[in-house]
Amino acid sequence: MKLNCSSWQDNVMSFKRFAFAKFSEVTEQCFLLFTFILLMFLASLTGNALIALTIRRNPVLHTPMYFFLAILSLLEIGYTCSVIPKMLQSLVSEARGISREGCATQMFFFILFAISECCLLAAMAFDRYMAICSPFHYASRMSRGVCAHLAMVSFGVGCMVSLGQTNYIFSLDFCGPCEIDHFFCDLPPILALACGDTSHNEAAVFVVVILCISSPFLLVIASYGRILAAVLVMPSPEGCHKALSTCSSHMLVVTLFYGSASVTYLRPKANHSPGVDKLLALFYTVVTSMLNPIIYSLRNKDIKAALRRTLGKRKF
Repeated sequence: MKLNCSSWQDNVMSFKRFAFAKFSEVTEQCFLLFTFILLMFLASLTGNALIALTIRRNPVLHTPMYFFLAILSLLEIGYTCSVIPKMLQSLVSEARGISREGCATQMFFFILFAISECCLLAAMAFDRYMAICSPFHYASRMSRGVCAHLAMVSFGVGCMVSLGQTNYIFSLDFCGPCEIDHFFCDLPPILALACGDTSHNEAAVFVVVILCISSPFLLVIASYGRILAAVLVMPSPEGCHKALSTCSSHMLVVTLFYGSASVTYLRPKANHSPGVDKLLALFYTVVTSMLNPIIYSLRNKDIKAALRRTLGKRKF
């Protein structure tokens, strides 16, 4: 059922409000998806908050690797909170509308946390590269100040990109339809509602994806290629196993995050379909954020031991 948006136009050229398309006319399907997303959202919040708290409260984890992991967990919390609450409301409520300013705000924070995470994952790969391939210089080259600067640069890049993209997209006029065929204010579905030629905006999005998603991903691949080469010549099987165990967790997270984001934003416009885009959006906004704490905690003995101390339990 299409919405009547005529009352939402502030002039003949542009809408002042949007509305998210209804997931299904079948109430039970909407409620099932709502329950599914809510449970994963709560699991994500709990897991990421626990990891950040555990690292903060255990001095033994005050190392560069766990510093970046704590920042990653905080970014995941911000990332999911920027889109999931409105997504849940739209699934079970008729209040599916969102103001132009609200949509721009949601897009800003979504891009901010997403791009910051892309850059931070590259910093984490560089940290592992330094720890394994240059252990004698690791303490000096990955000092607390260097780690803090890498985290701030990641956040700064995210802030600049999100501010630029959001301002560029919402400087356009939106003359209809007003219905966003997506779960949140993502770039492609919003551009699809704009009037006139959006090729420059699409080119800008492509450049950002290449620079801020593909480039960090290639840096991660290069770092882990060097790490793998160094690990294979390690004389100690225990050291080799520990290095591979630590890095495999990070590579799994990287593959899930960069993979789903690349498929979403690097596909040709002709290959986009609302159904596939929504499925991918659920994956990179909800599923990966829920899996990250599980992957890092189950595959890391230090995190498991620290969690036991934090929670005051003997078994985990």
